[in-house]
Amino acid sequence: MKAVFPLLFCFLVLIGCKKNDAAVAQTEDMMTLQVPSKAAGYASEDKNIAVASYKKEGNNASEEATIEQKIIKTANLRFETEETEETFQSVQALVKKYKASIQNDSEGKDDYSMYRRLTIRIPNANFDAFIGDLSKGVDYFDQKDIAIDDVTEEYIDVASRIKTKKALEQRYLELLNKANKVSEMLEIEQQLATIREEIEAKEGRLKYLQNQVSMSTITMEFYKTLEHKAGATVSFGTKFVNAIKSGFNGISSFFIWLIEVWPFIVILVALIYFIRRRIKRKNK
Repeated sequence: MKAVFPLLFCFLVLIGCKKNDAAVAQTEDMMTLQVPSKAAGYASEDKNIAVASYKKEGNNASEEATIEQKIIKTANLRFETEETEETFQSVQALVKKYKASIQNDSEGKDDYSMYRRLTIRIPNANFDAFIGDLSKGVDYFDQKDIAIDDVTEEYIDVASRIKTKKALEQRYLELLNKANKVSEMLEIEQQLATIREEIEAKEGRLKYLQNQVSMSTITMEFYKTLEHKAGATVSFGTKFVNAIKSGFNGISSFFIWLIEVWPFIVILVALIYFIRRRIKRKNK
């Protein structure tokens, strides 16, 4: 009988512990499902869901570590050519060969050169081959700037934040279905609107990165130097003809001036005539 009491006591203690654990678990479940009534409660909910989401993503760390590298390539090229039209046709052939496209095309002329500027979008995989083929027909580049920007870290970060925000959005939708008060519904809907704006902004940034990574940009200018005419000599015959023209223009200008001032000339002549006449009378 004495040995039975210790066994019975241990059995009762074990049952009590199990009931206590079950009560704690039930309490935690009720706290998780409870709809918060203040904005602070929603902020706490945001934090908890975000942490849970990042922990979930942490399980896929090895998968993200092996993600394809995201590289943005750009090039700025400038070089001289003998014929701009022939060069443009060669560039068009390369564009077609490497499945690229010309987005902007402008041409012009100044005192020293004729030029043409192109903006080309090309698949990232064909970027290096295009530059290599183009360089074969160019003696030297006045400018050749090639930039490579690794945006892998930003790409992963933006994608992870989108996943986190979507998980948070789903959680708020669940809370909205369980809300009973109008004030709670309005508060949750306000939070949902903010989260949706953030998701759309992140998705826009992600699409931009995807576009820049998949298609590289090449800005190109080629030009033809024109002959400088400032030092050209003028023949004697040309100078003689120009002198006659200048003299004729001078005589024409003089007669036009006389016509303009003839009243003053008449007055001046009359005044001189009367002065001389008076002087002659005095001398007599």
